Amino acid sequence: MSYEELADADIDALNTQQCLAMLEQCEQVRRGLPALEHRLINKLSREATPEELGGKLSHAIAEATLISRAEAGRRVREAADLGERCGLTGEPLPPVLAATAAAQRTGRLGAGQVAVIRRFWHQLPGFVDADTREAAEAHLADLGTHYRPETLAGLAQHLMDCLNPDGNYTDDDRARRRGLTLGNQGVDGMSALRGWLTPEARATLEAVLAKLAAPGMCNPADENPCVDGAPTEDAIEHDARSAAQRNHDGLNAALRAVLASGELGHHNGLPASIIVSTTLAELEQAAGRGITGGGTRLPISDVIRLARHAHQYLAVFDNGQPVALYHSKRLASPGQRIVLYAKDRGCSAPGCTVPGYYCEVHHIDEYANCHTTDVDNLTLACGPHHRLLGPRGWTTRKHPSGRTEWIPPPHLDHGQPRTNTYHHPNKMFGDLDE
Repeated sequence: MSYEELADADIDALNTQQCLAMLEQCEQVRRGLPALEHRLINKLSREATPEELGGKLSHAIAEATLISRAEAGRRVREAADLGERCGLTGEPLPPVLAATAAAQRTGRLGAGQVAVIRRFWHQLPGFVDADTREAAEAHLADLGTHYRPETLAGLAQHLMDCLNPDGNYTDDDRARRRGLTLGNQGVDGMSALRGWLTPEARATLEAVLAKLAAPGMCNPADENPCVDGAPTEDAIEHDARSAAQRNHDGLNAALRAVLASGELGHHNGLPASIIVSTTLAELEQAAGRGITGGGTRLPISDVIRLARHAHQYLAVFDNGQPVALYHSKRLASPGQRIVLYAKDRGCSAPGCTVPGYYCEVHHIDEYANCHTTDVDNLTLACGPHHRLLGPRGWTTRKHPSGRTEWIPPPHLDHGQPRTNTYHHPNKMFGDLDE
């Protein structure tokens, strides 16, 4: 019976127990599907080149399956833990988490249980020997076939306490876990910040916030916020912010002071600074938003407030095309980089989401051919995509609309040119309206 026939089957005659039994069978099939995905992903990881994939493996999977890059990256990492491997001489090796992979393949472990076991495995301290690790993983894999993920998480924590009762992580263990992730902006422009701080980073942050996040300090509600010295008693008494809000405002003040100090030097040819692009109409109406070189959407009120303390640059466009801005040197000038932040906003490679701050400047027509650096002939490209150009078979050209077209090698999509609309969603809607 095909999937379509099963999906269209009449279920009206099924009783409650039969419905639950069918749901259990569906879940078993769903649980076993990743086993095939692991093999396919690991095969691509071993054999596919960046030229064939058009970039990183996770990015190629995201484009092919239309899933998020975060989910594609998770699947690549999961395949590395649960998929079959090959040794240096090509001999087959079992998965890193062999017991978990076997239980998943037979549909006895779901995605939630697998996530708990993988998290437990990667958080084990370095002094736990290989045999103990394998035994603990096999024990959790067996427990996972009997308990839901939240119960298994509690059992995994108990097992972790048994293996590491004192919690004595080494510097290497802490270094492996450290990290901060800035989440995507929500519809209100807010962003979630999550991660793990090393003891040193926590101690440093505590010292900064003890000063700048104290009651009365750095309060944006005050006409003249106190950022140095001690706040007045009146400022302290009328500070209605929560501790979390004071921490936010203190960190913002510290970061702003670091930028204003000028001690960060240059980044990609420009002083480390906030680059914002907007339109004259939005500034005149005090409504709308600006876009930073990092891809952040700033309300126009924030743009105006930042501009009061900034060095402004004017980038002029004519029907979406930058007015001539060029010179004879190979490297782009600071002014040209500012124009590219406003024009491209990020990497122009198809499907790439890397914002402008983290991109390099690329000559669409190679400098060796034109010997000039005209802003009309420049675009932004992230490091991995920039390296695909030239000897690796990818080329670029300028479309009459002003967009940069990336042309893959002939064996990929018959060399069909591609453009990136991610950084300009308004153009996508404009195309739909035409």
